[in-house]
Amino acid sequence: MPQSSSPEVCLVIGAGDGVGGAIARAFAAEGMTVCVTRRARNLAQLEALVDSIRAEGGTAHAFGVDARSEEETAELFAMIERDIGPINVVVFNIGANVQFPIRETTARVFTKVWEMACFAGFLAGREAARVMVPRGKGTVIFTGATASIRGRENLAAFAAAKNGLRAVAQSMARELGPQGIHVAHVICDGAIDGTFTRTRFDDVQPLLDEDLILKPDEIARNYVMLHRQQRSAWTHELDLRPWRETW
Repeated sequence: MPQSSSPEVCLVIGAGDGVGGAIARAFAAEGMTVCVTRRARNLAQLEALVDSIRAEGGTAHAFGVDARSEEETAELFAMIERDIGPINVVVFNIGANVQFPIRETTARVFTKVWEMACFAGFLAGREAARVMVPRGKGTVIFTGATASIRGRENLAAFAAAKNGLRAVAQSMARELGPQGIHVAHVICDGAIDGTFTRTRFDDVQPLLDEDLILKPDEIARNYVMLHRQQRSAWTHELDLRPWRETW
């Protein structure tokens, strides 16, 4: 078993150049060892994130993992606990935001989105509970979206998955809170600066200048805050949205 002097470890499942990457950098800046995952085919992009964290003096490790695989997820947790240190924070940050009219939503699409955004979250949450409960401490944070609380046109698959993930988070919070585990669900309500948003707008800079879209670094600050909260005033669900977002 890792020694008690081992550094705090944060595992971010679903990291990239957007919110996941910002969360990883934020926890690394807190002095934590950060482990980040994506599908193996995206490992090169993940290595770039790790290199940037190390260049800033942080400690980071990249893992190519299919978060939908029960075997790979269980092995990931076991490997980190064995070789790096006890996991203090788990952030599940897989999006799977796809849009299809209901008549064009195939069973394969619906199932795949659910596997990515809901089932994989269940696997991550379960494995987190298995290592954290015996220690009586830890934080598990799930990234949600507007679709977590309401379905919109063309988003049946995504909304179903995100609603399901929210239910998993709520159930875990009620079960694990009394055992010392802080479970939180963060609803990011609005466009987020990143590759997806930049393909939808010709120029996002005016939106950034006016704080009209969510900034990944500001989102990440809230994840660190949730982990650092004292247990007499834990937040379970946190809404984050730009100041002029309609809701």
